[in-house]
Amino acid sequence: MPIEKIIVLEDDQIVRKNLEQQLRQRRYDVASTGTIAGAHDILAKDNFDLIFVDVRLPDGEGTALLRELQGRPQKPLVVMITGFGSVESAVECMRNGAFDYMLKPFSNDQLEVTLKKAENFSQLLKVNQYFTRAEEDETGYELLGQSASMETLRQLIRKVAPTQATVLITGESGTGKELVARALHRQSQRAGAPFIKLNCAAIPENLIESEFFGHEKGAFTGAVAKREGRFELAHNGTILLDEISEISPQIQAKLLRVLQERELERVGGNRTIKVDVRVIATTNRHLEDSVERKEFRQDLYFRLNVVPIHVPPLRDRKDDVPHLARQFMQRFTRKHGVRVSGISDGCHAALSAHYWPGNVRELQNVIERAVILCSESGMLETEHLGFSPRSMGASVPASASTAPPSTQAGVPAVHHDDLVSLAELEKRHIFAALEKTGQNRTHAAKLLGISVRTLRNKLSDYGVHSKDDTVATADTTEEQ
Repeated sequence: MPIEKIIVLEDDQIVRKNLEQQLRQRRYDVASTGTIAGAHDILAKDNFDLIFVDVRLPDGEGTALLRELQGRPQKPLVVMITGFGSVESAVECMRNGAFDYMLKPFSNDQLEVTLKKAENFSQLLKVNQYFTRAEEDETGYELLGQSASMETLRQLIRKVAPTQATVLITGESGTGKELVARALHRQSQRAGAPFIKLNCAAIPENLIESEFFGHEKGAFTGAVAKREGRFELAHNGTILLDEISEISPQIQAKLLRVLQERELERVGGNRTIKVDVRVIATTNRHLEDSVERKEFRQDLYFRLNVVPIHVPPLRDRKDDVPHLARQFMQRFTRKHGVRVSGISDGCHAALSAHYWPGNVRELQNVIERAVILCSESGMLETEHLGFSPRSMGASVPASASTAPPSTQAGVPAVHHDDLVSLAELEKRHIFAALEKTGQNRTHAAKLLGISVRTLRNKLSDYGVHSKDDTVATADTTEEQ
């Protein structure tokens, strides 16, 4: 249960013993004392979830302890109790951070209501802490790299982070856009508040509005209770809208209102809710092109693009590859309990020669695989990397050389001596994935690490359509 340990600070021995007994009957761990000095001794030994504090005590005012508790890193919820209550006293206590205020003598039912409210509130806090920090605690988010471009990126982050400006982070998949967003949050004045992430490409279109703004009970089938949206959870903190280009025009219009007015309404509700959030958005697409194609609202683009930050691909900062490889090697040797002493010269050469179409994420996965497959010698060798012979030392990724021939959408075959644009290279890589999966778009999108919607949009850009695209377009038109 969210609340386990409780302190009772009450100088009246009869009231104190009675409250202790009622709490222990509810299976709480209880410590009690009649003085503020005694409470200090108890708090010095352990963290507590809840404390009942009498307003008047032999060695001071309970309100003084209340104010002191607000400065603790792990502060308990405080319920003030008094036999001489007044409106002024209650207001002062609540203003100073009290969770609740009770008049003596209070009934068993009153105590039950207070404990239930405290349980619910504590549960909400703990779920929110897990929701915002669990992923960070698991992976250890940090911007790695010693190249000049990475140092320039860090300087920009340090300059932008203390402001309240909306930031649009651009870059290819796997470059570390989320790491930049987290760095902006950690170095901002909102660092102590929630950091809420929402992957716009991973949430079904019929649920994304509820994820953004929340919903009221009965708003739609399955809405059995009220639910706060991600913007409400991020109140006073930061919200990361990952792959913002994937949201529908209807959601774009509602998001624009939040950015302009800092207010929203839940799905099925009519009450306007004010929110104070900093918005950071990421995309691996060129939003200017989406604006020209009328797929993305121009006014929303301008609202998001207040401070643009571009994260360079790994192939443009090859000097970072050895450093990143060593850092990942150390991380995964600890994770998997494998003894690895280093990386061979041949392995370093293969890593430097690789094109890295998947950027830092691909390098991380390659090193993890190499650590797991490492032999008893404890040295990472070229054969542990899992590179195909064709990709080693090539100027373009292996997927490009296996792209479909000129009969596929007019794309000519790639030769190692050719120098193609990144857009052309991406195009061929997509066609190669489709060919490998037998034109199954769902499987191809999973292989490429993108959503089916993103894949459909890219194929549409290439002039490749299917019946599903026509149906999807018709559905979207009817909704509008």
